[in-house]
Amino acid sequence: MNQINVSYPETLALSLKMQNKEFEQEIKIASLVKFYELGKVSSGLAAKILGVSRIDFMDRLAAYGVSVFAEADELEADITNA
Repeated sequence: MNQINVSYPETLALSLKMQNKEFEQEIKIASLVKFYELGKVSSGLAAKILGVSRIDFMDRLAAYGVSVFAEADELEADITNA
């Protein structure tokens, strides 16, 4: 699997009252939530990358204020696959 490294000042994590590892995980989650919101990744793929269930990923969407109801194309694909 490919990896991305992001440099950030330590004060950023501290200002958010997070440890570095927690902040790094939050960045990963936030980016996948945004990609999902933009229709760039499915909830299943995002969940797989995060190592959580699809239901857990959907719970995280709610925490970010992102609707769990995807675009019509993804809903149709989900219905077809169900």
